[in-house]
Amino acid sequence: MVLLHVLFEHAVGYALLALKEVEEISLLLPQVEECVLSLGKFHNIVRLVAFSPFASSQVALENANAVSEGVVHEDLRLLLETHLPSKKKKVLLGVGDPKIGAAIQEELGYSCQTGGVIAEILRGIRLHFHNLVKGLTDLSASKAQLGLGHSYSRAKVKFNVNRVDNMIIQSISLLDQLDKDINTFSMRVREWYGYHFPELVKIVNDNAMYCRLAQFIGNRKELNEEKLEELEEMTMDGAKAKAILDASRSSMGMDISAIDLINIESFSSRVVSLSEYRQSLHTYLRSKMSQVAPSLSALIGEAVGARLIAHAGSLTNLAKYPASTVQILGAEKALFRALKTRGNTPKYGLIFHSTFIGRAAAKNKGRISRYLANKCSIASRIDCFSEVPTNVFGEKLREQVEERLSFYETGEAPRKNLDVMREAVVQAEAAAEEMTRKLEKREKKRLKKEKKRLAALASQENSSAPEECEVAGQETNGERSKKKKKQRAQEAPQENGFEDPAISALPKPKKKRSKEEMVSSDPEGVPPPKRKKLKSLPREEPACDLQEAANGGSIPKKKKKLPAKGEPASSGPEEAAASSKSNSTKKKKKIKKPAQED
Repeated sequence: MVLLHVLFEHAVGYALLALKEVEEISLLLPQVEECVLSLGKFHNIVRLVAFSPFASSQVALENANAVSEGVVHEDLRLLLETHLPSKKKKVLLGVGDPKIGAAIQEELGYSCQTGGVIAEILRGIRLHFHNLVKGLTDLSASKAQLGLGHSYSRAKVKFNVNRVDNMIIQSISLLDQLDKDINTFSMRVREWYGYHFPELVKIVNDNAMYCRLAQFIGNRKELNEEKLEELEEMTMDGAKAKAILDASRSSMGMDISAIDLINIESFSSRVVSLSEYRQSLHTYLRSKMSQVAPSLSALIGEAVGARLIAHAGSLTNLAKYPASTVQILGAEKALFRALKTRGNTPKYGLIFHSTFIGRAAAKNKGRISRYLANKCSIASRIDCFSEVPTNVFGEKLREQVEERLSFYETGEAPRKNLDVMREAVVQAEAAAEEMTRKLEKREKKRLKKEKKRLAALASQENSSAPEECEVAGQETNGERSKKKKKQRAQEAPQENGFEDPAISALPKPKKKRSKEEMVSSDPEGVPPPKRKKLKSLPREEPACDLQEAANGGSIPKKKKKLPAKGEPASSGPEEAAASSKSNSTKKKKKIKKPAQED
């Protein structure tokens, strides 16, 4: 018995489903169509065998591209080899796309089936897929489909920016529309200004030139010999400028008011600006055609080549057309009318606007149009599928058409196509090498500029770093000098036994001292008070000072108190000893008082 499995590709992953009672299902297609709508009945037919979800959106996009191109992805291969039975002859796999079915049958050896009951079963799986897979909701499935659809579309429209033919299609369409509008507006200016100066219409034929002259002349009565030089510059013809001046003096036109003249001049300026924009757009179209289709533009011109691309829809579509279709492209109405009435079919379409058909004789127009369509088809394929755009092939094909024209006229035999193409290939390779050299030079220049820019940035950073170091060094030096000053200020009273009044005026941080130090500093062994912490001078310093004073050492003094009038001046060592004794007795009394209070 043959086991029928169905492969279903979804945005969240691959699903492999098995069908029950294959023979009955294949015979009863109307019953299957009815069962598809009911979930309960559909479960009786279809059973989920395996589900392989995609790891990420990028993997989903890769699998979608592979399925669309008819290639078996590694994820799909792993799923089928793992979950399908080993006996391949007893397995029948139903798929929706014939391309992927042929690829699976060729690579894995499983026989595949499409259409018929498989299409109805796939429709039911698509309808009830969120119920067949556990943990999958309808909302999450629709979001996955939407995201994969957007990413797939974005991947399909990613082409080379410089070779996009959409801009050519829009440019040639706008160019044709501008030609129509400029002609319509110029006729309006001719009729409007013709009431005042009707003779100017016969002298000047160009529409843009007529609008410029109408804007420049204004009232014909004000035109005189002084404006003749400017007229010659505008018309580029001295005789025409003289004819305009003479016609203005003997014109039969009616007088015009100032307000009407202002309106005519403003409208003429608009038409002139449109014609100038039309010229710039034509220049833009030529540059785009040289980038996108250089061979086609070299063969039949930019305008005709752009019209062929626009009519075909894209350069790729034009490259897929045969030469017979390119020949009558643009003459579809005449073709179908001829087929309907059984008349003669048209010989040419859009390629009639090229110069070759107009130069050929009447009896040779059909021949040259057929030959030109053949060469246009070759040129479009070269432009579409070549990696490096070059106009070498277009120039060679144009030479061939010229030789064919001369052959029709004089009978001179043209060169063989093989020899011409060999020459073109050699020249194209040389042009490609030159192009690659130019690109390499541009890349080297860009890299040099980038290196210079990076070096300049690095030098700026290096120059700013020493300045920051200098500032930091100045700050550290300042901090060090401040610390040294503080250390010197703290060492000064220890060396001299006296404090500087400026330093002593500053608030000093209180130091915590232990009870043993307080007891040892007190000569009578009285413990220090608990509420008030008093600082006591060490006992060794006054003794050292007294010894130095007795030995005759000099003690630096900051302020000497002058003796009173009745008191005699005392010597230095005696004063130091007396002052140290008085200080020690005062401190002892201060320590005793809080002890007595306690």
